[in-house]
Amino acid sequence: MTDAAPDSARADTDPETRTPRPAERLPARETWRALYRHFRPHRAAVALGALFTLIGAASGLAQPLAAKSLVERLGTDESITGILLLLTGLVLVGTAIESVGAYVLERTAESVVLAARRTLIGRLLRLRLGEVERTQPGDLMSRVTSDTTLLRAVTTQSVVSAASGGLTFIATIVMVALMDPVLLGVTLGVIVLIGGMTALVMPKIAQATQRAQESVGTISTALERAFGAFRTLKASGAERREAAAVEEAAQEAWRHGVRSAKWQSVAWSSVGLAVQVSFLAVLGIGGARVASGAISVATLVAFLLFLFYLIDPVSRLVEAASQYQVGSAAVARIVQAERLETEDVDGPEDVDAPEGGMEGGGAVDVPLESAPSASRAAASVVFDEVRFRYRDDLPYVHHGVSFEVPGPGMTAFVGPSGAGKTTVFGLIERFYDASGGRVLVDGRDVQEWSLAELRSAIGYVEQDAPVLAGTLRENLLFGAPGATDAEIDDVLVRARLDGVVERLPDGLETVVGHRGSKLSGGERQRVAIARALLRKPRLLLLDEATSQLDAVNELALRDVVAEVAREVTVLVVAHRLSTVTLADRIVVMDGGRVRATGTHAELVAADPLYGELAATQFLATSAGAVASPAAPESPESEASGASETSAASTGAVAP
Repeated sequence: MTDAAPDSARADTDPETRTPRPAERLPARETWRALYRHFRPHRAAVALGALFTLIGAASGLAQPLAAKSLVERLGTDESITGILLLLTGLVLVGTAIESVGAYVLERTAESVVLAARRTLIGRLLRLRLGEVERTQPGDLMSRVTSDTTLLRAVTTQSVVSAASGGLTFIATIVMVALMDPVLLGVTLGVIVLIGGMTALVMPKIAQATQRAQESVGTISTALERAFGAFRTLKASGAERREAAAVEEAAQEAWRHGVRSAKWQSVAWSSVGLAVQVSFLAVLGIGGARVASGAISVATLVAFLLFLFYLIDPVSRLVEAASQYQVGSAAVARIVQAERLETEDVDGPEDVDAPEGGMEGGGAVDVPLESAPSASRAAASVVFDEVRFRYRDDLPYVHHGVSFEVPGPGMTAFVGPSGAGKTTVFGLIERFYDASGGRVLVDGRDVQEWSLAELRSAIGYVEQDAPVLAGTLRENLLFGAPGATDAEIDDVLVRARLDGVVERLPDGLETVVGHRGSKLSGGERQRVAIARALLRKPRLLLLDEATSQLDAVNELALRDVVAEVAREVTVLVVAHRLSTVTLADRIVVMDGGRVRATGTHAELVAADPLYGELAATQFLATSAGAVASPAAPESPESEASGASETSAASTGAVAP
């Protein structure tokens, strides 16, 4: 069993429900700064789209003037053919130019989303392990897939709508002011009154949108939980309960979405209301002014056309304000994800790693401390009074852990559940940083190593032996993308996977399913071991790596580990007697401390806890192990033990 993990240390989730805490709304200045960061690389394209939009708007502004001229010519019996052709040309040209501008903006909007997703994905995949354990994976995924989509409009269309709508509005106001200031005052009075009322609903749009996005994250989290344990869900008959949980999150998203739509509809309807009220007021007052001779009929007609033309710029301004409110909610969630602590993983990607190269394919750009001739020398590990806790308000998991492991050879860690064994591996890999003391690899504090350099020297097999969706070949090459076919064939034989590959319909190209669902538990463990061996590490960490293997395959892989340990430092969290007795040294941990080290025979005689573990869990084979602690049992002895007691067949030390 894995040591006490920081499940209780989830700072960004509710301690009872483990649902993500709502993202706090950002101050307006910080929101604008974040939006500009996404907008800045695309300024030229947005400016081009804005230019096309303004040209289209200018052609629209000329149409009421042409209409005024048309009305005047009708009263003087002059030819109107030229004016009609001009009006037609203005409409066609304006429409074509605005269409081009719209395409440029839509294309740029997709580029903004792509860039945001690239940046966010890069950060999320470099998060510190503690941050991932404090956050729901489904919620993080929704920020990449859903929240970034909301940036599409706010960083392009919103900017252009605000700029073009504002300029067009000002130009329209100036032109109608030249026609009749009295009617302009009436129009502005109505627009300001209704516009002020509209501004009151804008924050409600942002609030509802943010809650809707959080609910979408909850849906992703619930589905990720269900598919992550799909067989358990089926076996437990929990389909209806899980479906109800997802539906509840979907209903919550629907409620907030409807609330956002309600306030947006209020904002949009206010535009039509403002124009219609203005039209009625201008029609009444303008008609009176025409009757008094203050203005001509042509002027009134042109004014009314300009008034209707105000619908477009005012709509754009309202649209920009609405999109800003929606976008600010998404930006708050994106910024929250960007603030999560990341690792400084150096080394270029997609470069074949040297022997023991970094997982993921990054090459080590910092040379190892050892000389080139010794670059494959086994690593040494030292823990010097190491103290560790997952969070400041949680108890310590390690209380001054100290031990030394020279290389090569195999060291086994045993002890009760929660003793801190798996945490040792996490501190070596720098998944976590020690709260006190020092962790040294090759006599050098791990804090002084670059992560790429450190992890390039380590092969790690986790307890649950994760297998990724994809082909078997992709899984094997995950940590060593530059491995040759000969090297793959070699580890397949050593990990006893060659027979499995021969039985698969497409061999190494067989798709293994989500989390390796098409493989057995033992096959997944062998894939994980083969993946680690293919990296040719200097330090091999095995966390109960053979717990799901049958006796035959466990014995074969035990021999492989023993062979590897002749040249590599191997640390194992011991699960079976065969592993314990095979080890050159055993570290007994209890309560976050090292209580004893030695061989199996020495510890049975000297350490009461280890003696109790041996007496209760190694009954069938303890006598032979004490007599010859370094010698692994034969297959016959394992078979004999299995026939006598199930405890002996597993030979399990409490992890």
